[in-house]
Amino acid sequence: MDMHALLGDIECMKEVFDEMPERHVVSWNVMISGYVRSRRFDDAINVFMRMRQHSDLKPDEASVISTLSACAALKNLELGKEIHRYVNEELGYTSPIIVNALLDMYCKCGCLSTARKFFDEIPSKNVICWTSMMSGYVNCGQLDEAKKLFERSPTRDIVLWTAMINGYVQLNRFDEAVALFREMQINRVKPDKFIVVALLTGCAQLGALDQGKWIHEYIDDNQISMDAVLGTAIVEMYAKCGCIEKALEIFYSLREKDAATWTSIICGLAMNGKTNAALKLFSEMERLGARPDDITFIGVLSACSHGGLIDKGRKLFDSMKRVYQIESKLEHFSVLIDLLGRGGLLDEAEELIKKIPGQNNEVVVPLYGALLSACRIYGNVGIGERVAKQLVNLGVKDSSVLTLLANRYASLDRWEDVTKARRKMKELGIRKFPGCSSIDITR
Repeated sequence: MDMHALLGDIECMKEVFDEMPERHVVSWNVMISGYVRSRRFDDAINVFMRMRQHSDLKPDEASVISTLSACAALKNLELGKEIHRYVNEELGYTSPIIVNALLDMYCKCGCLSTARKFFDEIPSKNVICWTSMMSGYVNCGQLDEAKKLFERSPTRDIVLWTAMINGYVQLNRFDEAVALFREMQINRVKPDKFIVVALLTGCAQLGALDQGKWIHEYIDDNQISMDAVLGTAIVEMYAKCGCIEKALEIFYSLREKDAATWTSIICGLAMNGKTNAALKLFSEMERLGARPDDITFIGVLSACSHGGLIDKGRKLFDSMKRVYQIESKLEHFSVLIDLLGRGGLLDEAEELIKKIPGQNNEVVVPLYGALLSACRIYGNVGIGERVAKQLVNLGVKDSSVLTLLANRYASLDRWEDVTKARRKMKELGIRKFPGCSSIDITR
């Protein structure tokens, strides 16, 4: 069983477990941890529940820790609390590793008040406790509380510094991230690649090229080992800061490249309007056997949109599922709809919107808005009217949409509908009444 679990062969692991005439605690634990390692968290929890309900064996420390990990991943606070009660009432003891797992569960479930109370009651806190509690505050956006805890920590190891700097970067407080990085140097704590990756990510998000160059120089001066993760962060920083030639130079110099590295340079080229170069690199990526992911396809589809390559965009969109078994997400539909709209294929764009799974206002309103803009550009009154009516039905409060409808109705002498459109504008508090349409309704 353990061998199958380590190899990720979960079905074989389950088959062996089901055929066992007698199961020991270790057998149950291998099942639970195997599911957790394979990110099948619901299955892990189900095995734990079966162990409690249909077995004479009591879950031990290993059972508890693995299941708490599943609870944290699923944010299943109710079961997490039940396991906490089990630890107190039936297991009979709490080890440091159980304490860490419980604290991590409460933090990841967003139950910070309970987590903090539990944290304060821990008599001897190890660095994992401090990191879990601090990360909990960071993930809930409470950076000031995280910083207070950071300042109180008796031992600040590299993990604690990384968590704090990451938090500042995630919440766009980049100056504070850099200040903490400098403080780290003053304290003679040597940063690892994860800290510089976090800082490079912040530079990329803000377009802070000068800071990005300084961090790149720091990496070279301190001989921080270059791998695919760090190389990708440098490539992405230069690309997002508009230095695409430097990004390409770094990309080609890297000995280690993974799918994320290819994706970063392809998306960077697309973002900088280098359509042909992006598509050429995508073909090279496929030829070398690096598997593209959903983000890679956002990049190549964006390149097609910038270059007006409609047929190529369609083929790439279709190949996602057919070749790579990647499900199309909203971002992929959005880019393809933009491409079709720019090319004047408005009927096809309208039909594509209808195929998007999980239809709701948040998803479709921006797409219909983009299609309406394309209708204005191409003077397509029929689709423009349908889209405008759809937007009104979805509750969009936009004077231009209702103006479009009112003008269309007026051109057809549908004065009752004109009155309805004006009444709707008044109900929505829109003062601008129809004057002229941006679409030539006489066509």
